[in-house]
Amino acid sequence: MTQAFFEQPGSRWFNIPAHRPFAEDLAQGLYDALAPRGPEALADAVVLTPTRRGARALADAFIKASGGQAVLPPQMRPLGDLEAGEPPFEPGDLALDLPAAIDPLRRRFELTRLVSELAEHIPGGLVSAGAALELADALGGFLDGLQIEEVDVGDRLASLVGAELAEHWEVSRTFLEKALALWPERLRALGVADVSERRVRLLRRLAEVWTQSPPKGVLVAAGSTGTAPATRALLIAVAAAPRGAVVLPGLDQDLADKAWAKVDVQHPQGALKRLLDEARVGKRDVSLWPASIRAESAGRWRRRIVNEALRPAEETADWLAVIAGLRAEHPDAIAEGLTGLSLVNARTEEEAATATALLLREALETPGRTAALVTPDQVLARRVTARLARWGVVPDSSAGESLAGSRCGVLAALVARAAVDPTDPVTLLGLLKHPFTRLGDSAALERAALRGPRARDWDELRTKAKDAAPLAGRLEAVVAGLAWDAEADSPAVAARRTVEAMEALAADEGGGTGELWAGHGGEAMARLLGALVREGDALPRVTPRQFADLLQRLMDGETVRSGGATHPRLRILGAIEARLVRADRLVVAGLEEGVWPGGAPLDPFLSRPMREMLGLPSPERRIGLAAHDFAQAACAPEVILLHTERREGAPSVKSRWLWRLETLARGAGLAIPGRAEVLDWARALDAPGGYDPVKRPAPVPPVAHRPRELAVTRVESLTRDPYAVWARDILRLYPLDRPDEQADARARGTAIHAAFERFAETYPGELPADAAATFQTLYLDELLKAGLPHEAMAREAALAAEAAAWVADLERERRDGRRITVELKGERTIQAPAGPFKVTARADRIEVTADGHGHILDYKTGKAPSKKEVQTGFSPQLTLTAAILEAGGFPDLGPLKPGDLTYLEITGRRPAGKVETRAAAGDESAEAAARALEGLHKLVGRFDDPAQPYLSRVAPQFVKARMSDYDHLARVFEWSTSGEEGEE
Repeated sequence: MTQAFFEQPGSRWFNIPAHRPFAEDLAQGLYDALAPRGPEALADAVVLTPTRRGARALADAFIKASGGQAVLPPQMRPLGDLEAGEPPFEPGDLALDLPAAIDPLRRRFELTRLVSELAEHIPGGLVSAGAALELADALGGFLDGLQIEEVDVGDRLASLVGAELAEHWEVSRTFLEKALALWPERLRALGVADVSERRVRLLRRLAEVWTQSPPKGVLVAAGSTGTAPATRALLIAVAAAPRGAVVLPGLDQDLADKAWAKVDVQHPQGALKRLLDEARVGKRDVSLWPASIRAESAGRWRRRIVNEALRPAEETADWLAVIAGLRAEHPDAIAEGLTGLSLVNARTEEEAATATALLLREALETPGRTAALVTPDQVLARRVTARLARWGVVPDSSAGESLAGSRCGVLAALVARAAVDPTDPVTLLGLLKHPFTRLGDSAALERAALRGPRARDWDELRTKAKDAAPLAGRLEAVVAGLAWDAEADSPAVAARRTVEAMEALAADEGGGTGELWAGHGGEAMARLLGALVREGDALPRVTPRQFADLLQRLMDGETVRSGGATHPRLRILGAIEARLVRADRLVVAGLEEGVWPGGAPLDPFLSRPMREMLGLPSPERRIGLAAHDFAQAACAPEVILLHTERREGAPSVKSRWLWRLETLARGAGLAIPGRAEVLDWARALDAPGGYDPVKRPAPVPPVAHRPRELAVTRVESLTRDPYAVWARDILRLYPLDRPDEQADARARGTAIHAAFERFAETYPGELPADAAATFQTLYLDELLKAGLPHEAMAREAALAAEAAAWVADLERERRDGRRITVELKGERTIQAPAGPFKVTARADRIEVTADGHGHILDYKTGKAPSKKEVQTGFSPQLTLTAAILEAGGFPDLGPLKPGDLTYLEITGRRPAGKVETRAAAGDESAEAAARALEGLHKLVGRFDDPAQPYLSRVAPQFVKARMSDYDHLARVFEWSTSGEEGEE
């Protein structure tokens, strides 16, 4: 038996190179050293890992190391979850009375309360509870930094601000001084401790105990870079234990001493250098882990070129010498280093997600082959998860989903918005259609009351609901429970109302709430709302809108882990989690500046010099840690680097690490191989086939199904756009209004017709003295009835005043000796090949004169049809109405000669109105009516032919500027842009 690693003399510091699978080599080395000594030898060992996922990966690796045999693995503990009284501590190890850690949500609430108490020391004060929460999160991050770095600011804050700094830094200093004094007092009053402080104290105490009384058993700390001082102290204590060892991830032992001396916090080796310097261990004193020594050396050249590409910036001038040195060691060193490495440059984030999903899916085609996506971009990770779902593949993802995106989170947000605007149709529809809601079938209520212009209040909504009024009443009862007694209230009370409303919406006949609080999303939402109910009184009072914003911010900050069955060979990992995990194929994505590496975080409290004076690390240290994680991932056997050229619609900049790799390769006359076919797959996956537009639709319904009665306005549609008549009058497809649709144009048209009708009926003869004011009042009343929102009435009042004055003058001119009739219905029947055909009209206004003429007027609040459109028959409304009048089709009037055919354009602008006569009384109007009647005969006769199709837009010269409700069904854009025009 060879000497085990813990029995070897000398340093107990080991290294697993970046190109080796860390967890597998670690497990194999431990298994080889301990398994021959009996099953208890391995089980008694203790292994400290950086994260829980690292511990799980190591457990899986022991199965492989044992050849699939049953094995009792070591005790594996993540450093972040160590707890007194549990392994690896022995009973009595910690003479440390630590209070429990504060719940993270409770901490956010308490810090928010603290911020609100110190509002007077915040420039401009606090705008809302959401703003207080945002500042509280920043304060929490600052406190974590102090605790992790074990910085005691003491009285140093007082000396931070000098005369040369801006005044707002003085405000920040005052705020921090008070916060640092009050926060520990609040924690003591609650009997809890900050998570970071508690963890640091545990690690420090454990390091002291193990230094004074080292454990007798095998003790290994693996995968940590020792970023925090307490972690470094513990690692040093582990290495000093009799059977202890520290296994470093990816120490670059080939880096030249000159370059090593210049490694700073932004370098991948920065954290490891700081750890070794503090432990007084030289880089060359670190041994190679036994399992890595015995393993084959494939991948070492990849590790070399990645490490050389990321060497300190001051040393990149020697890249050509580096290339020459590598080739001196091995002529094809760089080419071999690039083997298995490829690059994909996606155009957009959507394309990047699709390409990544395809690469992962391709790997699964090989039995036993594993694949993983490594990225710090949570949005990309979720997009990839969504695309994998099309193949029924669910990856083991650490990204999870935002609580706000869960079904329960969506319902909570809708309920909070309902308290802000109780009759918002979009919100009410969201509540009714949510999968958890059990109030009843919402279809009838939706059509009757929640589409089109919104109801102003619940009384109007119930009136519009008609047969669906009972459902509207149940919905009103739920929303009424959200009403606030005052302008602002406690978030705890608002959260309680939100819970009650959600449960009322989800309640079944037995009073149960079904799946509302079930599953990971429901449980997380229940915890959040429960915490708000318990602790929300500590937060500032909020208005309904502020509470909705506060709840949204809280949900955005919570991540829901999906759990459930996942694919055993597919993972999506964050950068840190991937440190100990290796797959046969790694897709390394998010390689853009600002993503990987992320931008340096902004500190709202301290400037860089102030942070340095306090002993806090510079923001750039995170870049070094991210660089180390990138280097670890890039050294895997098969790696696809993925860069997105545009993010959020704007050009992106390649990650500095990718740029350096490409530069080093170009210096050797090579390039990172591409995977162009992957982008072809991604673009072809959802791409349409060849452009072969289908011709314009030409439905040919049976003559028996074709309409035998049309209004004059529908005759115009049959003339211009027969397809619209087929869709509406034959198939009975009626367009639905949009929820909360703006009522402006439609309301004006409806109101002007109603105002003229009421004005004529009220004053059929002599006009009132205040005719303009009277008409204005009628018009504004009708605008409100038509659904125009109150906030638009100020503008409409000014327009109405202009329009009313013009109408009053018009009425005075036209009332002399004329009998005014409004909104009369008339009809005329003609004989057609398929039988009688009836045309109907509803005349806005007919003025009868003593000479037997009937002058026809139609009101328009928009542009009236041109004279050419009327004469050619494309706008036959007035002319066909005249033909009906001439034949006595209006029973109340009898046969009359067609008079002036006139449009009244009423806009309220300058001029406020126009009288647009399209045919004058006498021969011109009579001939126009005769032509319209003749045209109707021809039109009906043509569509009585069974072979005549109902084409779309048969007269493009008159319809291009008009939109039809059925253009999308007729695919107008498709066939019109392919060169087919609308001539019949």
